[in-house]
Amino acid sequence: MKKRDCGVIVLLLSSTFFLFSCAATFSCVTTPSFSTDTANATVSQPKQERHLANIRQLTFGGQNAEAYFSHDGTKLIFQSKSGGNGCDQIYTMDLNGQSVQMVSTGHGATTCSFFSPNQPRLLFSSTHEAGEACPPKPDRSRGYAWALHPSYHIYTADLDGGNLKRITHDGQYNAEGAYSPDGTKIVFTSHRDNDLDIYTMSNDGSNITRLTTAYGYDGGPFFSWSGNYIVYRSFHPKTDAERESYREDLTNNIFRPSWLELFVMAMDGSDNRQVTNLGAATFAPFLHPNDRQIIFSSNHGDPKGRKFSLFLVNVDGTGLEQVTFENGFASFPMFSPDGSKLVFVSSRNAKSPREFNVFLADWVP
Repeated sequence: MKKRDCGVIVLLLSSTFFLFSCAATFSCVTTPSFSTDTANATVSQPKQERHLANIRQLTFGGQNAEAYFSHDGTKLIFQSKSGGNGCDQIYTMDLNGQSVQMVSTGHGATTCSFFSPNQPRLLFSSTHEAGEACPPKPDRSRGYAWALHPSYHIYTADLDGGNLKRITHDGQYNAEGAYSPDGTKIVFTSHRDNDLDIYTMSNDGSNITRLTTAYGYDGGPFFSWSGNYIVYRSFHPKTDAERESYREDLTNNIFRPSWLELFVMAMDGSDNRQVTNLGAATFAPFLHPNDRQIIFSSNHGDPKGRKFSLFLVNVDGTGLEQVTFENGFASFPMFSPDGSKLVFVSSRNAKSPREFNVFLADWVP
């Protein structure tokens, strides 16, 4: 949940690339569009998609992203900009696309939601304390960028959105959060130490520990199902020009994405290892419950950098395999806790430009 270079940015930037940040500026209070008649309809798919069966479309219209399972595998939490909303809000729904409920405040911009596995709680990031309106969009005169709004803070809430509690207080960008499998910790990305790094904290916001220190962006972290390690995406500038550009962007609270690679590390930040070396926009990693394979999104293999597909790779970087083959955008994959289902976001079946919907498929090993 990002970047690519020059030719990769092109037209996609105006439609899908903004989703990568997990903190794009979308919002306000209209419920996303759903259809009782079509929510359970099976979606046609390319023959090469041998790992996916019985694909169902759960949302219909607007920009829907980052759908993640509850710990018992019966609900999904996701963000959506639909029905004329100016920026994203957070919703929950059943696996059939019904019982949709907004659980964020309806104000500001929200992103990066996740269910707690051990309490009837959830988390998300929001700018609502800075005002009801969507925050300003970043200057994109020098290319695509996403804003690192200092007003993004992490909150926890009951499953209906009540009892909202802010748990980050440093006045910098805090987002891209997820719970550990036992629910005691939250891993997240923050700008608090003048770089974009990954941290863990207790589920009440205490005991903050910095895990990454290499200069550059480290973000989009998720725990493995065993809780033994963390998978994430990174951009570490390699040239003087890249470093200077990145440094300047951070002073302006923006990040202009180019390429991204995947890494894994232990819970304490040790044993940090690079998994991919694709030289592409590679992001949104999530682990299979077997803890041996990572599913992710990348524009790897597309010379124009416009097509984003799901890929599977072993944790040691071997066994790269393409999973989706539609001509468009597929990302934000997550396996159900038992590994039998895969939820993801895609532009397949889109009826209008910039439309992204949530899909659910049976997983075929």
